[in-house]
Amino acid sequence: MNMNEDLHRKKVKTVRAILAFAIASICLVFLCFAAMNIGSLKVGFQELFGGIFSGNLSDNAATVVDLRFPRIIISVIAGAAIAVSGTLFQAVLKNPLADPGIIGISGGASLAAVLVTAFLPSLFFFMPIAACCGGILAFVLVYTLSWKDGLSPLRIILVGVAVSAVFSGLSSALNSMNGGNMQGVAAIVNGNITMKTWSDVYMLLPYAAVGLTVSLFVCNSCNILSLEDKTARGLGVNVSRLRVVISVIAAVLVSVSTAVAGVIGFIGLIVPHIGRILVGSDHKKLVPFSMIFGALVFLCADTVGRTIAAPYEVSASIIMNIVGGPFFIILLRRSKKYV
Repeated sequence: MNMNEDLHRKKVKTVRAILAFAIASICLVFLCFAAMNIGSLKVGFQELFGGIFSGNLSDNAATVVDLRFPRIIISVIAGAAIAVSGTLFQAVLKNPLADPGIIGISGGASLAAVLVTAFLPSLFFFMPIAACCGGILAFVLVYTLSWKDGLSPLRIILVGVAVSAVFSGLSSALNSMNGGNMQGVAAIVNGNITMKTWSDVYMLLPYAAVGLTVSLFVCNSCNILSLEDKTARGLGVNVSRLRVVISVIAAVLVSVSTAVAGVIGFIGLIVPHIGRILVGSDHKKLVPFSMIFGALVFLCADTVGRTIAAPYEVSASIIMNIVGGPFFIILLRRSKKYV
């Protein structure tokens, strides 16, 4: 009887996971097509795609291709990267409250990207590398300051919040000194992707593609980290080295996204948590699901932001803060193990 119940539970979980992947994928595709035609400028799909394939775009279709397409692609790629980064950090820290924004990684990457944008604009295409260095430096700083006879999950979060505040303050100060140019420093500080172009897509895509691909190969390692350290070491695993490698991958993913899309909070917190409910804690399912659902959440936030107060826009970062803040409080109150 117990064996039958176990088989039934596994079957239910498998069906639920398949449905979750299918529904999230369909919603993402639908939202991508909808976002192409949401806004003051309306272009029929026949006119749009007919012009793309024929090479004879109308003025309206060309505007959509040059402005909306890059924005949609950046939302999808950055959303996937940030969500997977949060999933990896939560595996490394064994803490479902961890988020790249909350623990200061996004702040460090943002500051590095702001410095390049403000003082070295000629190095535009190397900005993701600078952001990666800033994100990894922030991660090392948070770990170092949090160490006190071991690492406490709550201490990491508290130190991360403080470090993030410092980096955000410095970035805002540079923004003020720069005159608040939304196409430059302020776009990174405020998480604004209004005027992103194909150049930004070409800058983000290769780094994110490599990072997301590599993340699929460390799913088993993430599952191993969910075990007790003694058990993992008994299996012949170098736990410390594994944590460092996965942390670097996670820091790179969120850093390159921050360099282009700016600081977008709470995606790395909300998506993995919902993913565990829908597909379970096995990272072989959780990581790819986080890619799809993270892309969906970011694109949804950006689409809502540019339509909710039309003709004005609310940045995706503000939408995520409004949604993610209460979510984090609820999760914090329920997670007695970590507080």
